[in-house]
Parts: sequence; C-alpha cells; structure tokens
Amino acid sequence: MNADSTAQNLVTVYLAYAGTSVGLTIWLARTLAKSGEVFLEDVFLENPRMAPAVNRLLVVGFYLLNLGYAFVTLKAGEASLTPVQALETLAAKLGALLISLGVIHFGNLYLFHRMRRRGQLRLAPPPVKPQLHHAPQTV
Repeated sequence: MNADSTAQNLVTVYLAYAGTSVGLTIWLARTLAKSGEVFLEDVFLENPRMAPAVNRLLVVGFYLLNLGYAFVTLKAGEASLTPVQALETLAAKLGALLISLGVIHFGNLYLFHRMRRRGQLRLAPPPVKPQLHHAPQTV
C-alpha cells in the first residue's frame, strides 16, 4: 500500500467521522430540545420563563460535551490503514460516540426526573395530621 492511498483512507475516515458526528449531534440536540421543552414547562410551572432558558442551556451543554468528545477522539490510532481498516476504525469511533451520546442522554433524563420530582414535591399539598388517636392497649 502506498502513502497516497493510506493518506486518502485516513482523510476519508476523518471526514466521514466528523460529518456524521456533527450531523448526529445536531439532530439529537434538536430532538431532545423539542421533547424536553414540554417536560421543562411542567417542571417550571410557577416560572414559565425558566423552561426555555434551561432548555437552551442544556442544549448548549449537549453540543459542547458531544462535539468536544467527537473531536478529541478524531485521531486514528494507526498511521496506515487499508480500506477495510479504515471502515473498522470509522465504525469503532462512531460506535463509541453513539454510546457516549446514549450515556449523556440517560444522564439528562435522570436530571429531568430529579427536577420534575422536586417540582412536584414543592406543589404537593402539605401532609395531613393524623385524625385518630389510639389509646395504648394494656395487656
């Protein structure tokens, strides 16, 4: 294998990985923002301006984490790749990115769950005092 075809294989892997990473991150961020908006509106009932603000902050954090991870892991481990190795490298990198996106997504869901639960507890009626008193039983 000559140096030109190796360099071409690496460039192809880098471009495919970078393009797919950016496309996946944008698509996921938009999807999560749309779905999360309704959820956050429920969480911030008493302050409706907070929902879109928190949603935007979560989207920015999502972009920073995912694109940062994608570009940090861009470099291939080997200097010379056959076409098959190039595809394997691309698949491994995209697989790792998708796993990290899934982990971050479930982390966000857990965060949303905790926020919603705290909001529901705040809106819940106060506990009721016991209405009946039982006299202690003597044996």
